[in-house]
Amino acid sequence: MKIVILDAFTLNPGDLSWERLEALGNLTVYDRVANDHKKIIEAIGDAEIVFTNKTAIPKEVLKQAPTIKFIGVLATGYNIVDVSTAKNLGITVSNVPTYGTMAVAQMTLALLLEICHHVGDHNIAVKQGEWTKSKDFCFWNYPLVELEGKTMGIIGFGRIGQVTAKMAQAFGMQILALGSRKRPELETSTCKYVDLDELFRKSDVISLHCPLTDDTEGIINTANISKMKDGVMIINTSRGQLVVEKDLKEALSNGKVAAAAVDVVSKEPIDKDNELLKAKDCIITPHISWAPKESRERLMNTAIGNLEAFLKGSPKNVVNG
Repeated sequence: MKIVILDAFTLNPGDLSWERLEALGNLTVYDRVANDHKKIIEAIGDAEIVFTNKTAIPKEVLKQAPTIKFIGVLATGYNIVDVSTAKNLGITVSNVPTYGTMAVAQMTLALLLEICHHVGDHNIAVKQGEWTKSKDFCFWNYPLVELEGKTMGIIGFGRIGQVTAKMAQAFGMQILALGSRKRPELETSTCKYVDLDELFRKSDVISLHCPLTDDTEGIINTANISKMKDGVMIINTSRGQLVVEKDLKEALSNGKVAAAAVDVVSKEPIDKDNELLKAKDCIITPHISWAPKESRERLMNTAIGNLEAFLKGSPKNVVNG
C-alpha cells in the first residue's frame, strides 16, 4: 500500500516521527507540494492513501487519481478537499475534529496578556538601553491593563471557547457567551449566555472562537464595532474571514478599538498589503495557536488512527459518509 503526505512540514518540521505511519505502508513524504493540479497529481501518483493539510484536492485532481481510496486531512477544516466528488468516487475522507483546544485557548490568553502588558516591547526597550538610562527605578511605554473585574465576550462557545472562559475566569474576568447551543449547566455567577448585541455592548474584550459560516463571516465590521464599548479589545484565533480587516483598521485608528490581536487573517500567508499590517495597536502572529508540539502530536496520532480504523473496515471521523 502506497501512502503520500502532500504537505508534511507544517505538522512535522522534524520534531515528530512518521514511524507509526511507515509501518502501515510504503510512505512518501513531501514537505510541501505547490497548489498546482499537475504537480499534485504527480505527487499522488498511484498512491491509495493521501494525507493533506492545506494542499487542495479538488474534483480535477480526484478524477485523475483513480487509485485513491482514503484521504486524511491533517486538520479540522476539510474545505480543501472536494468531499462530495470524493464520496461519489468511493473515497473516504476523514479529518481531525479536535486536537488543539488547550493550545488555542492558551494562545488566546497569551495574546490578551501581550495587549495588557506589552511584554515583548518592554523587553526590547530594556535591551536597547531605555532602563539603563531611566531616571526612575522603572518605566513603561504603554498603558498597562489589569484583567480582574473586566468582561470577556466569547463568540463561539464550543470546546475552545469554554476552555478560554475558564482561563479568563482564573484572571477574575466575567464571561458573556454566545453559542449555537446553550448549555445551562455552564452558566455560573461569572458566566452567562447573552445575545450578540448584549455581548457587543458589555464586553471589554471580545474573543472569536466560532466557525466561519454565512452568519459569522465579517461579524467584526463597522456596524457591529459601533455597538461595542469605546476602548474594546478584540482577539481572533479562529478564522481570518470573521473580521472585515479594513473596518478593524479604521476602528483601531480612531480609538474605538483600543487594541487587537489576531493569529489568523483573511488570506494566508498574509499579503504584504493586508490592511492590518498598517494598523496601530494590532498584534499579528502567523497562525501558530494550534502549533505547540503536544498539539501537533495529538493531531498526528488521531490522523494515523483514522487510517488504521479505515483499514480495519470501521472508518471514523468521516466527513463525507
